[in-house]
Amino acid sequence: MQFKDHKPIFLQIAELICDEILGGKYPEGERLPSVREYAAEVEVNVNTVVRSFEWLSQKDIIYNKRGMGYYTSLGAKETVRESLREAFFQETLPEFVGQMQKLGITVEEVEQAMK
Repeated sequence: MQFKDHKPIFLQIAELICDEILGGKYPEGERLPSVREYAAEVEVNVNTVVRSFEWLSQKDIIYNKRGMGYYTSLGAKETVRESLREAFFQETLPEFVGQMQKLGITVEEVEQAMK
């Protein structure tokens, strides 16, 4: 996996897992790979994946069954979707609109480009 410098690696891994949950790779109630397996898969230190899993647990996206591993929470897909929608409207959209204004791009031009 290629990591970007602007964001902590553990958050990038958490985002990857969220994308995988949305994509159906980890259905709700299903077990995720172990911390060691996932660390090997994305080629990072185990502690980084532990941090990612703990962050996702705090967000109620995954949960830990002691001695059994991590599982995708019921409602995780919707939790992830709502979180991403909120980030879109609070972060991405204002930046996008600002760029449109700087470049003199109209809403109509964007609509046309989307078709």
